[in-house]
Amino acid sequence: MILFNEVSKRYPGGHQALNQVNFHIKRGEMVFVTGHSGAGKTTLLRLIALIERNTSGQIIVGKQNLARLSNHRIPYLRRRIGMAFQEHRLLFDRSVFDNVALPLVIAGFKHQEIRRRVRAALDKVGLLNKEKSYPITLSGGQQQRVGIARAVVNKPPILLADEPTGNLDPGLAKEIMNLFTQFNQVGVTVLIASHALGLVKTMGQRTLILQKGNLIGDTFPRR
Repeated sequence: MILFNEVSKRYPGGHQALNQVNFHIKRGEMVFVTGHSGAGKTTLLRLIALIERNTSGQIIVGKQNLARLSNHRIPYLRRRIGMAFQEHRLLFDRSVFDNVALPLVIAGFKHQEIRRRVRAALDKVGLLNKEKSYPITLSGGQQQRVGIARAVVNKPPILLADEPTGNLDPGLAKEIMNLFTQFNQVGVTVLIASHALGLVKTMGQRTLILQKGNLIGDTFPRR
């Protein structure tokens, strides 16, 4: 599903964010990426979604070689990838419903299908009763749930999350992680970047460990 083969990323100015990284994530896996701040976690996710391009090496997402994907085809790739962020990136002048609906509107879905999918996504994250509310009126945990609903409303086969629990207390963080587990249980491939090592350990999932752009560990939970 996601293959990195000798992938490196060097930014202008010489910063080496990733250095010859290799791994393969199978369809339906749930995997965490951990490491210190600046280890390369966010860069790794951005390369998968083609927010940035790698400097060298090969990245395969699905059956698509990203090096061969032209810029005008990138939006079609991203329709297959849901993305959730620590800072939510919600539109505060739009209702919860409109925030979640945005990917479907951009993709050209009809109004009736948008309504059905948005309500299903909000119900999944426990916020169906907040569809008319505005993000500013919600707690941090609720805002994160809106961001997750938006990420999955298009029913993508891949879900990426960058520090999704970074601003949450331990109880809320565990709830958010359990949401990702639920999506994984219905076949979604989930990749989560997190520095919360204790929380990651409790999830009992495969973990990729980055250090200064190098993949230094690929651990599997004991069964």
